[in-house]
Amino acid sequence: MPTLIFTPRYTEDSQALWKAAGDRGWHSERLTAWRVPEYLRELPDPVLYGEALFGPMLAEQLGITLLSPPEDWLVRLPYEYRSWQISLVTLGAARSLAVPAFVKPPNDKSFPASVYLGAELPGEYPDEMPVLVSEVVAWEMEFRCFILDRKLITYSVYSRYGELQHEHGFISSAEEDKQLEIFMDRLLTDIRVDLPAATVVDVGTIAGGVWACVEQNAAWGAGIYGCDPMRCLDVLRVAAAKAQS
Repeated sequence: MPTLIFTPRYTEDSQALWKAAGDRGWHSERLTAWRVPEYLRELPDPVLYGEALFGPMLAEQLGITLLSPPEDWLVRLPYEYRSWQISLVTLGAARSLAVPAFVKPPNDKSFPASVYLGAELPGEYPDEMPVLVSEVVAWEMEFRCFILDRKLITYSVYSRYGELQHEHGFISSAEEDKQLEIFMDRLLTDIRVDLPAATVVDVGTIAGGVWACVEQNAAWGAGIYGCDPMRCLDVLRVAAAKAQS
């Protein structure tokens, strides 16, 4: 029986997943510190869910393999699924930007993803740190999609014109859902699109209604928003678990 392991940080997502795990008959454990107790290290089927910053450290202690997207995934994605210009550069190179650009760390939240001039980028990080630099685009709406074996498992709208949809219940129309599913079917069946077995892909529409990928995230550290937590468990079990011998 899987044991879902949470970090010490309480969130709405971890509470929803805890309830779903209980309904499924899984065990759950919440760490009280950033060191994993010995009895948890011996579990045969641990599944980790937590923040990207601490995930690798905890996974090593638990003997868990974490599936995460490569840093250059968006850069290598066929343009028809991206529809906006983006490049992977060093933070040092980004500091020389003379015009505003959207800058973000590829796979973590070490500093906030936002529009920066080069001189505005945080100075406490090393020049050799990789960052994604893209043109500034306006997203009309954005969806979070949990993916398992290239199949869309659960999804929800999470942002409209930059406004998170918590207070609006993550509601999308039948037509929006249909268009999302059409786009995701194209993406997931295209062998040129590299995807791990379990992951999260954010997609949405750019001003003018053009569907495009926002980013790929590691499922074990991704917020679930309005996604079905029971279905998310299926993705997490592959995204952050011990390799099966």
